[in-house]
Amino acid sequence: MSTAPEPVAGARTGLAGLLVVPATLFVALGLLGPIAILFRYSLNQFIPGQFMVDGLTIENYVKFFTDAYYLNVLLRTVRVAVVCTIVCLIMGFPLAYVLARTQSRFKNLLIISVILPLFVGNAVRAAGWMTAFGSKGALNASLMGIGLIDQPLEIMFTETAVVIGIIAVNLPFMVLTLQSVIEGIPRNVEEAAFSLGAGPSAMFRRVLWPLALPGVLAGTILTFILAMNAYATPVLLGGPKFQTMGPLVYGQFAQQNNWPFGGAIAFILMTATILLTVAAHLIVQRRYR
Repeated sequence: MSTAPEPVAGARTGLAGLLVVPATLFVALGLLGPIAILFRYSLNQFIPGQFMVDGLTIENYVKFFTDAYYLNVLLRTVRVAVVCTIVCLIMGFPLAYVLARTQSRFKNLLIISVILPLFVGNAVRAAGWMTAFGSKGALNASLMGIGLIDQPLEIMFTETAVVIGIIAVNLPFMVLTLQSVIEGIPRNVEEAAFSLGAGPSAMFRRVLWPLALPGVLAGTILTFILAMNAYATPVLLGGPKFQTMGPLVYGQFAQQNNWPFGGAIAFILMTATILLTVAAHLIVQRRYR
């Protein structure tokens, strides 16, 4: 029985490691570098009329955590992201299962129909929802036309509109992530559960869900991060009075020209996203074990 020589295997491993170096350097320089600069900006003072005043201070972070308005914006952002992630998981899992298990010759067309919305920008899709949710939009016109309501529903510039818009943006990511993982689960595992007397709910709870948990974790992390950092959808569907962290950061940079405080808000947003993501990952991993 012949085996590959250890030096050859080691050389292949070393070559694979070298291939990862360019991407790692690109991510480090393109992502970590600007984040470090932004954090340094957040420690500067802000004086109206001056772009940047050097000096180390934490007053921008103190201002954020001592002002109820900014804390409510952070809590609202987390709440919207959690709701959107849960709804995407509930809606996306059945669709991903159908895509993974279907034997239809139109499977590729079904997958393309899920991917197709990603070809349209978030702002364009939000504008489409605006035409649907407006007081004279398609939804209100249809409901009033069939006599279900007498007055238009106030959907635009509400949290409901923002949640629906973000779900529409993030749902394809959840479906594609789950579909790729479910396809890797052998079908005979499910058939074995049925042959042993398990019903559909027991098979899902005892077999399919535990095996699909890595995909669930990846999909929820991806959709949660996207929802936490959403910008176009909250601005267009939520209006100026519905603030989340993304538009708040933009307002500080572009409108208030307050780069130190904008940098502090951006760093708080990134830190909150990472901490919540890591916490969810640890909880799911502990449950998975």
